[in-house]
Amino acid sequence: MSAIACIYHSNKEPVSIEHINGMMGSLQQYPADDVQVWHKENVFLGCHAQWITPESIGEQLPYYDYKRQLVITADAIIDNRKELFDLLQVDYRMRKNMPDSQLILLAYDRWGEDSPKYLVGDFAFIIWDEKKQTLFGARDFSGTRTLYYYHHLQKSAFCTTIMPLLTLPYLKKQLNEQWLAEYLVVGGMVDTVDDSLTPYKNINQVPPSHSITITGEKEKLKRYCTLQSDKKIKLKSDGEYVEAFQEVFQRAVDSRLRTHLNVGAQLSGGLDSGAVVSFAAKTLGKENNLLHTFSYMPPRDFKDFTPKYFIPDEREYIKSTVNYVGGIKDHYYDFEEKNSYSEIDELLEIMEMPYKFFENSFWLKGMFEKANEEGVGILLNGDRGNFTVSWGSALDYYSILLKKMKWISLFQELNQYSQNAGGARLGRVPDIARIGFPIIDKLFPQGKPFQRPKHINPEFALRTNVYSKFKKNGFNQEGWFTTSSIYEERKRHFEHTSLWNAGNTLSSKLSLRYSLWKRDPTNDIRVIKFCLSVPEDQYVQNGVDRALIRRSTEKFLPDEVRLNQKFRGVQGVDWVHRMTRVWGDFREELQVLSKDKKILEFLDSNLIKKSLLIFEQGHRPELATNSDYKILMRSIIIYRFINNFN
Repeated sequence: MSAIACIYHSNKEPVSIEHINGMMGSLQQYPADDVQVWHKENVFLGCHAQWITPESIGEQLPYYDYKRQLVITADAIIDNRKELFDLLQVDYRMRKNMPDSQLILLAYDRWGEDSPKYLVGDFAFIIWDEKKQTLFGARDFSGTRTLYYYHHLQKSAFCTTIMPLLTLPYLKKQLNEQWLAEYLVVGGMVDTVDDSLTPYKNINQVPPSHSITITGEKEKLKRYCTLQSDKKIKLKSDGEYVEAFQEVFQRAVDSRLRTHLNVGAQLSGGLDSGAVVSFAAKTLGKENNLLHTFSYMPPRDFKDFTPKYFIPDEREYIKSTVNYVGGIKDHYYDFEEKNSYSEIDELLEIMEMPYKFFENSFWLKGMFEKANEEGVGILLNGDRGNFTVSWGSALDYYSILLKKMKWISLFQELNQYSQNAGGARLGRVPDIARIGFPIIDKLFPQGKPFQRPKHINPEFALRTNVYSKFKKNGFNQEGWFTTSSIYEERKRHFEHTSLWNAGNTLSSKLSLRYSLWKRDPTNDIRVIKFCLSVPEDQYVQNGVDRALIRRSTEKFLPDEVRLNQKFRGVQGVDWVHRMTRVWGDFREELQVLSKDKKILEFLDSNLIKKSLLIFEQGHRPELATNSDYKILMRSIIIYRFINNFN
């Protein structure tokens, strides 16, 4: 709900007013309901507040507790308030109006450095402990809110965003080459393997699931949360698993509806966002409140080139959900004039770093813009659903049955699966065998396996020793996990906090710009722990993949959405099509880039030259998934970012 700031001098040197004004002044680019500071000699805490929850209206933040001699500044929404009130034995008369920041302060007073373990929600906070002369801060388990910091000898500074830190005279804007090397090598949408790095030298971030303690010149980072998937719950029937899921998921959704503003949700035609919307609308409807949904669609002149099982335009399924659920005011946007290329500079300014999600960048930002126009304070989504509520890959599960030689169960499942998803009953057996026994692929490869092109200049990679660091962290030279199965990948997903930074950085910084919070019930730690404890046979059964969420949304979602196993929504495949008007500019900038010696210190010039050959084919929207197009677009984003250091 806020952008927070802090400066601490452990040598008792007073914090200057100029430094305070510089940091707080830099935050003025964001809208605020209130701006306050707390300053005492060598310690300063500040808050650029946006009031989202009812309890935050008029909140004193930073807040000084005279009795406990503790000061807090916080960017937080806490979801397990009742549980904490009971554990901390808070007077019932104080509970209704107590801001989340004061609740965090009470938790710290009780549990000290262990306090983040007890907090459920999205948060980043800093506490000055006057008695201990210690600065303590933490970031929630998945890093939903950002928290950057500088610490060297006797000076420390913290902020929600990076640019305010660069107003301090002892911090220079310098490129962190180690960050860049990891960014260029790591796969997917991930930024780096080292989750404490930022693109700016001498500026780090508190990693997800970590707290930080600074006492004198000593800095201590501590991981307080590790999610494990080892222990499985055993209930008596399939119905009990459904009831247990509905209970924990409804609680997660309801706790994220706490706002004095409108509630919105991003809605696609799929299960995850549909489940969030249906559970949210159920609760909002009890108080006659509407849920605003925001959905993306391709422009009218887009020609679908995708395979028949992909659906770029999901309106049919979205409308079906909206009509079935009720209590929804639905909004649809094609952002016809927007494109990935023209939005680069603004996204770089918002992100303060390069980004990889360019195919969807313009509409992800656009959803926040439109939600803000509708007076939305909370924007729900289901981004984490693939690894939690809608977990359950049929073919991977069937490979387990195959390895365990459970032939009867396997063939029964395959028979039902072919009826639900289409295709021959035994036609998938070779694929299942390859999943279950990877040695088959090595002995009898099917065609040439795809290898992701290496974007990094080999000399730069050698100089930063990036591949050795990847190996130590369980990543291969392709920039991804060395895993043997999807189950191992899921395990790594919740163990490696580096995977969580990129998407949450975008959400956190867009929330500041548009005064609304993106909140994900599928990412609730209570939901994650429950889903990790559910046996695999609850996720795939009777020929149905993602079976638990499908069964749990009966009477919540229409069957054409709930039971759909034949078609999948796909977003962002129109990004090349949208660039028709700017294609010449895109090509011209790439030609300049390909000759720029400074940028080619970091990027592989041979790869860029090879990728540039694609322009000889002309503007081809159907190549939106082509790796050459993606390399060139990412090169432009990095090129512009690095030029900002000059």
